[in-house]
Amino acid sequence: MGLVWWRLEMAAPAELEESLLWKLPLLGVARVALQHPPEAPEQRQLLAWLPESDWPADQRQELERALAPLGEPFDLALPQIHWQRQADEDWSLSWKSHWRPDPVGERLLVLPAWLEVPPEQAGRLVIRIDPGSAFGTGSPPPPRLCLEALEALAGERERAGLGEGLEGLRVADLGCGSGILGLAALRLGAASVAAADTDPLAERATRENAALNGLGPSPMAPDAPSALAVTTGSAEALVALLEGRPGDLLLCNILAPVIEALIPWFGQLLSPGGVGLLSGLLVDQAPGLERDLAAAGWRVEGRVEQDRWGLLRIRSASDVA
Repeated sequence: MGLVWWRLEMAAPAELEESLLWKLPLLGVARVALQHPPEAPEQRQLLAWLPESDWPADQRQELERALAPLGEPFDLALPQIHWQRQADEDWSLSWKSHWRPDPVGERLLVLPAWLEVPPEQAGRLVIRIDPGSAFGTGSPPPPRLCLEALEALAGERERAGLGEGLEGLRVADLGCGSGILGLAALRLGAASVAAADTDPLAERATRENAALNGLGPSPMAPDAPSALAVTTGSAEALVALLEGRPGDLLLCNILAPVIEALIPWFGQLLSPGGVGLLSGLLVDQAPGLERDLAAAGWRVEGRVEQDRWGLLRIRSASDVA
C-alpha cells in the first residue's frame, strides 16, 4: 500500500495569500498550491499536501494554531481549514497540476519551472520559478504590484531614450524572498542584482530560482561571477554585498513596519537619482509611511493600489525631478 496523505484546503484571501505562502514552509509544509476558477480569479483557494504519518491530529491542530495569527494585522479571522484524507496520492503531480503560467503586465511571464511557455505567451520575458519554495511566486498583490512597477519603469526609461528597459541599472533587492523581483529586473535588462533576506531558506530559494533562469549563482559553483548575488541578512548585509556602491534601483517588498525601520539604511542602498519601489504595505499604512519617508529626506513620486495593498515609488527629495 502506498503512502496516505492529508490534503489541506482553505480559502486564501488576497490579504493573507503571501503570508500563508511564506509561513507554511517554515512550519514544515513543503508543497503548497493556489487555484481559482478561470472566471473568478479573486476566489483563490490554498491547497497543501502532508504525509499522514508525519501529521497526526495533534500536529494538524498545532499547525492551525500557528497559522491563526496571520490574519491579525488585517483584522481578519483565518478561514476555516478543511482536511481530506487521500490514499495513494501522487502528491507531487497533484501539486504541480494546480500551477499555471501567469502573465504579468505586458511583458513578463511567471512560469512554474516544469512547464513550457504557452505559444500565445511566446513573446514575453520568462521568469521560471519553483513554487515549492513558496517565498513569492508573483501571484499575490504585493510582488505583482512591484513586477508591474518594474515594467512601467522600464517603459519610461525607453521613452526617455535611456536605453532598453532597465539597461545598465544596478539593483538592490532587500527582502528578496524567492528572488522573483530581482530576476524580473534582470529580464528587463538590469545589469546586476544584489539581494538579501533575513531567512536563509529565502537565500536558498533565490539561488535555486536564479539557476533555473540561467542567471546564477549556480548551486554547483556558488562563488562564480553571476548577474545575481544573494546573501542572508538585512540592510547591513545588503550594503556589504553592494561593496560601497549603492544601487540605481531599490526593491523592497516587506511589510510597512519593517520598511519603516529600514528607512535609515536607504541612503546606503540607493544612489542619488535612483528609484525605490516599496511594496508589501497596506493602503491605510501608506500615509504614515510617506510621512516617515519625507522626514528622512525621501520624496514619494508615485503610489499604486490593488485591493488593500499599496506600492510607493520614491526618490531622494534632493533629486531634481
